[in-house]
Amino acid sequence: MNITRNTKFLLLSGKLLVLLLTLYLLYKTIYVAPDTFLTWGGIFRKALESPLLILVLYTALLIPVNWGFEARKWHLLGQKLEPMSYVRAYRAVMVGLTLGFITPNRLGDYAGRVLELKCKQRLEAIGAIFIGRYCQLVATILVGTVGLSYFILRFNWVQYPAVTMSLLLLLLVLCGASLLLLYHARAMVAVVAAIKPLKPLVRYLAIMGAYSKTEISQLLWLSLGRYLVFLVQFILLLILYGVKLNPMEYISGVSGTFFLKSVVPSVSLLSDLGVRELSAMYLFGLLGQARLQVLSASLSLWLLNIAVPSAIGLVFVLRLRIAARKSVVV
Repeated sequence: MNITRNTKFLLLSGKLLVLLLTLYLLYKTIYVAPDTFLTWGGIFRKALESPLLILVLYTALLIPVNWGFEARKWHLLGQKLEPMSYVRAYRAVMVGLTLGFITPNRLGDYAGRVLELKCKQRLEAIGAIFIGRYCQLVATILVGTVGLSYFILRFNWVQYPAVTMSLLLLLLVLCGASLLLLYHARAMVAVVAAIKPLKPLVRYLAIMGAYSKTEISQLLWLSLGRYLVFLVQFILLLILYGVKLNPMEYISGVSGTFFLKSVVPSVSLLSDLGVRELSAMYLFGLLGQARLQVLSASLSLWLLNIAVPSAIGLVFVLRLRIAARKSVVV
């Protein structure tokens, strides 16, 4: 009992430390100038008066496309559990998005999608949801490797060729390992089953081994499609806020940002808000771009893609609660 309590205390302390460190670094990075708020006000006014303001509209139009890719993924994944329409899959994604908005690492996403299912074995959906999220992570790693390789070669090759080659090799190994695990999900289930404390979880993850390699490939392509939408949205917002780079720098900076945001542990209660901003400011800072412009673009991306859809998703959450109450009464 004491061991369990000590372990929980250490985990909680570690998460709190990471959260405080992230907030501190973000604070230090933003408030480097004495007139930060005045500067920021000027940035927003310039963006609102820019002839490129229509880029916000283009970015907003891509929001349903972004979550449409995710809904299609869940539509394919959910067929192993019960028949569902694409519309119901989209609704489940929106409920999951809203609940995930207020939970660390979007854990509420699991609860939202599970609640939308009608079958009795709802918790068996956890494995299906995990596979969908892991596919998105693999897509982020694959494209992010290209972006980070650009930075590693550009800023380290001349002075540190050996370190550069080691880092590139490490990235390639990470890509290979992530793909190997994705296409051999049964092995992941077997590993969980072999660990005694985790063995009770096997029944909830068993479905991961039910997807064929063809289905996994479909899911990966959909994940890459969704990633492309994210990439385009971020670049459009960077252009709006006056970040001027060549196409390779845009792609490398954004993909590198998404990579770091995905692999760095986060305990933020606002969908990893903070980690992405720090990563973006660091990478684009290497390219000589002003931090506040990059931060503005990153925050706008979060607002349009996460905050606004989460608010809309409240409608579906409310409908879900009303339906649950009616079923209880009946």
